[in-house]
This record gives sequence, C-alpha cells and structure tokens, in this order.
Amino acid sequence: MRRFFTSEQAHRAHEQWDTARFLGMAVIVGVLVGAGASLLIFLIKSMGDVVNLIPWGRWTPLLVLPVGILIAWAVASRFAPEVEGDGVPATIEGLTIRSGYLPTRAVFFKYVATTLTLGVGGSGGREGPIAQIGATIGSSIARHTNLGEDQVRSLVAAGAGAGIAASFNAPIAGMLFAMEVILRTLSIRHLSAVVVASVASAVTTYSLTGRELILRAPAYGLIEGHEWQELIVYALVGIIAAILAWGFLRMMGATERLAGRLQGWTRPLAIGLVIAAIGLMSSEVTDWSVLGTGQSFVAEIVKVTQSGNEIWWALMVLAVLKMVATSLTIESGGAGGAFMPSLFIGAAFGAGLAELLAPIWTVTALRPGPFAVVGMAAMFAAVARAPMTSILIVFEITTDYGLVLPLMLAVSLATLIADVLSPESVYTMPLIRKGIRLVRSSEVDVLDAVTVGDVMSTQEPLTPHMTLEEAKDILDMHGHHGAAVLDHGKLAGVLSMADILRVGMSGIVADAMTAKPVTVTDRFPVSEALERMAALRVSRLPVVSEDDPTHLIGMFRRGDVVKAYHIALGAVTGVQMARERLRRRSEPGVSFFEVQVPPRLSGRLLKDVPWPHDCTLVSIRRRTIVYVPRGSSTLEAGDVVTVFGTTEAKDQLVELLEHEGPTDVM
Repeated sequence: MRRFFTSEQAHRAHEQWDTARFLGMAVIVGVLVGAGASLLIFLIKSMGDVVNLIPWGRWTPLLVLPVGILIAWAVASRFAPEVEGDGVPATIEGLTIRSGYLPTRAVFFKYVATTLTLGVGGSGGREGPIAQIGATIGSSIARHTNLGEDQVRSLVAAGAGAGIAASFNAPIAGMLFAMEVILRTLSIRHLSAVVVASVASAVTTYSLTGRELILRAPAYGLIEGHEWQELIVYALVGIIAAILAWGFLRMMGATERLAGRLQGWTRPLAIGLVIAAIGLMSSEVTDWSVLGTGQSFVAEIVKVTQSGNEIWWALMVLAVLKMVATSLTIESGGAGGAFMPSLFIGAAFGAGLAELLAPIWTVTALRPGPFAVVGMAAMFAAVARAPMTSILIVFEITTDYGLVLPLMLAVSLATLIADVLSPESVYTMPLIRKGIRLVRSSEVDVLDAVTVGDVMSTQEPLTPHMTLEEAKDILDMHGHHGAAVLDHGKLAGVLSMADILRVGMSGIVADAMTAKPVTVTDRFPVSEALERMAALRVSRLPVVSEDDPTHLIGMFRRGDVVKAYHIALGAVTGVQMARERLRRRSEPGVSFFEVQVPPRLSGRLLKDVPWPHDCTLVSIRRRTIVYVPRGSSTLEAGDVVTVFGTTEAKDQLVELLEHEGPTDVM
C-alpha cells in the first residue's frame, strides 16, 4: 500500500512538474514576444525618422517607397518566402499542415522585411508580422525542448496571441485572437499557455515602450434617454462595414491577380510608385495620410467628441484610399498586415458616417469618436471573422463598457452579413490561393472526441532502396494506395501509387517518395487530422510518436475516417440515449421490466422488431451472458430483454408477443 501511494504521488509530482515547465515556457515566449514587439516598433519608428531626413519634402515617398519595398521583396524572395505579406496566413498554414513548424529564420527576415516596408511608408499594420514573429518564437522553443505536437500548437498560438497583446497592451484580445483566428477553436487545453503568454507579453511591451505608443480612447456610452434611437445608427454602421469589408476583400483578390502579371523586381517597384502616388493624393484631401501603419490617425479620430471638425467625404475618401494602398502593399512582396488598416478603415468610415448624418439627425448629437470606435470593431470583425476579438480589443482600448450594446450589435451584424457575402476572411484567402482549404469547426465537431490512435491502421512499411516494382506489389497485396517509408527504422517519407505512376516502374522508392511528410500523433483529434488531410489533398498521414516525430506507429487513412465516424456517432447516440433514459426515469409510471423472446422472433435483427415508442432496451441476457443491445443484434428464442418504459409500453409489448404463446413478463 505504501508503495502504491508512493508511486501515485510520484506520478502526480511528475505531472505537476510537466505543467509548471510548460507554463514556464509560455512565460518565456510571452516575454520574448513582448521584447520583440518593442524592438519592431522601435525599428519601424527609426526607419521613419531616417526617411524624414531626406530633403524632398512631400515627394520623398516617390523615392523611398519603391526602393524600400524592392529591398524587402529581394530579402523575402531570396532567403525566406514565408515572410511576405501579412504573416497570419503563414502562421495558420504552419499550424494546420506542418504540425506547428515555423522556420526560425523567419524571425530575423520578418524584422527586416517589415521594417523596410512599413518604415518607408508602406500601408500596412505591424500586428500581423508581430503575430508571425511571436508564433515562430513559440514554435522554435517548443520544438527545441522536445514538446509533443499538441503543446507545440499551444505555444505557436500563444506566441501569435502574445504579439497582438503586445501591440495594443490588450492581453484578453490577444488571447481571443489566438483562439479565434489562429487555432479557430476555444479548446481549453490550449487556453492556459495562451493566457500566460499574452499577459507576459503585454506587461513586457508596456514596460519597454510605455503608454505613448499604445492605442487609447476615452470612455464612451449611449446618450441617456435616447439609447434605442442611437442604436439604429450603430446598426447601420455594422451593415455598411460588412459591405466595405466585402469590397476590401474583393480588392485584395483583384490586386493579387494584377500583381501576378508583374514579373520579378518590376512588381515591388511599380507597386511602390503607385502606393506613393496614393499617399500624395491622400495628403491633398486631408492632413492625414494613408501611408504607414495609420495608428496615429486611429488614435486621434477615436478621441473626437464633437461633429463638424472634419468633412465627411474626406474621411470616406481616406477609407477607400487606405483599402487600395493596403491591398497593394500586402501584394507587393514586402511585409505588412491587415489588422491596423482594418481599424483605420473602420474608424474613418464610422467617423465619416457620424459627420454625414449629424446635420440631419436631430434626435441626439452624433459624436464621431464613439462611431469611429464601433466602426473599427465592426470592420475588423467583418474582415477577419473574429467578432469576439473585435469586441474585446475595443473594451481594452477604451477601458469602459459603455459601448457594449452598440459594439455587440454592429459587430454581430457585420460578421453575419460578411459571412453571407464572402465565406473567406482576409487570413484564409491567401491559403485558398495556395489550394489550402480549412474545414470549419462545425463540420468536424462530431470527430473532436475521437483520436487518431483509436482508428489508425498498421501496415508493412517500405524502404528507400526497395524497387518501385516491389513497392507496388506490397501495396497491391495490402489493398492500399500508399505507405510510409522507413530508413533504418526512422520515418523518411511516404510513397503513393500516384508517385509510382508519375515516375514509372524503373527506379527505387527514394526517387519517387515524398520526403519529410506531414504527420500526426496518436493523440491528435480525428477532426484536426481530417482538416490537415483536406488542406494537403492527401488520403493518408503517417502517425508518429508524441516524443519522436521519426518513430512511426501507424497510418491514418481516408478509410479510417469512416471508422471514426461510426465511433463518434455511437458515442453521440449513447449520450442521447442516456439523456432519454434519465428523462424517462424522472417521469411517473415508468419502471424496468423483462420480456422473453418468443421463437417467432428468433433470427430477427433488433432494429426490425416494432418495439413500443415509450421504452428503451437496456440489455439482452442470453443464458449467462449479458449483451448491450444494438440495432444489428440478432435475437434468439429464450433471450431475456430488459426494458425500461412506461406502463403503456409494457402493455403494448405484452400484446406484441403474447399471441405467439405464453410470454414471461417480470
């Protein structure tokens, strides 16, 4: 007994140590991401200060923008193609189809490309790049400390969320961004690491950067006594924000197709000149420019408390120009995100709408500031399909809940309408162009509770030096279209029949196999494995050990998904039956009773017998063995079926069986 308790205590102590170690890593990720965010903010600002020293005045962007974006494109295309663009799509891609692997090199080159792109005036946000940098830091730490794949995913998401938390000093919004956009699930197993990293990152950035670079707005609320009238206008903000978001996404698609026609270095140069021209155009319209991150504009516009300060059409034009400039910047080959531009567009539109309606709306005084706040939340929700992140980030920016009703109304309407207009978000559109389609969680929820280990299959592996003819014979023998390839017991690749047909029968397995394949572990939910297969358009994935990604323990195949569905649906049915039994047990006039199967029902399937509606079959006793009743169970004469049901069901069951002779009912 003492030995048992000692072993149990040792096991608990080991689990506690693993948990503490994992959370300690999350803290380290948060601190590093916070420091990294502060560094990126400093680098962008310093680059802008250098640009301001050029004595060309308002014509400076025509020189520096094409050159800066050209160098950023050259760095990305030569050393790290994954650092182009926003950064969030690359993070989701690595998390979804590469088990959370993000190359460490991306940290340095993302710094360089982002600093060059945004520092010279490129229209984009630093939040996407910071999220990618943070996710890469989390991935690197997790992989180099031999954590399992699920913990790698947690730290990748934690790093991305920490990047958003650091940008706005908003740890709750950072946490929700990681869960809602990166992981696309609110699974509790990832929550602790994400929360810890987000808090640590926000504290670190605030300590290093201070409040002056953090977005803040006054506390707003509805006009007392006219709440529902003002809500009508806020609802209009949400509806129009969804239409603007749709236009923004369509514009990004058109820009991508246009940029694809420009080859090599002509793309960043030509696009850089166009962005600079747009910047000059915006400076003619208003004192604010669409160039750069736009955070200073948002910080000013959300503080405007009285209408009449700006011309409404100027703000609307500014919003449209920001859309065009941001689309071009993201597709130029440089690095910049869509987070802050979405807030810019929403704030400009919201304030502009308040200015437009102020002269004709006599019910209340429409203030541009709160409409800018609600507009930027609605716009980002529609663009990113992240309603909870949008609402919470505004709560943390304003530090007040006075706008909770307008925010929830506008964000809900914007998300709902945007989802109807366009099923994809700004973060999934680049993945679609690569042929990666993410499965929505609602489509695979039933498989969340089934793991790959429950349904994976085993098969004789191939070897790299085996001839393709021998490999084909083995595949034909087992009736499979692909198999794993092991080199000295280590996973080396995957060979499929398509690979053999592509190469021909001459040669060896090493010539045709897919090296370094994407894998899953036996603890991986089938829903996520299926999503990974759909994104890669493959019909099999090697299953590897949690501790050693080269140790093969099985294969997860397309046919195993059917088996997983049967298990999942059986579990769902069991839960429903348990609920039904619980409901019936609480009803008056119900009880357990037993009936004996007459000879005329021998050989019939349980599902083919017209059992009374108000009863549940509990068990089947055949001599000394008790079976769980299933629809496919075959009855035999003399079986005793235990039934739970109402008195009426009992009478109906007796009537069903009694004409075949005496029936025992107990």
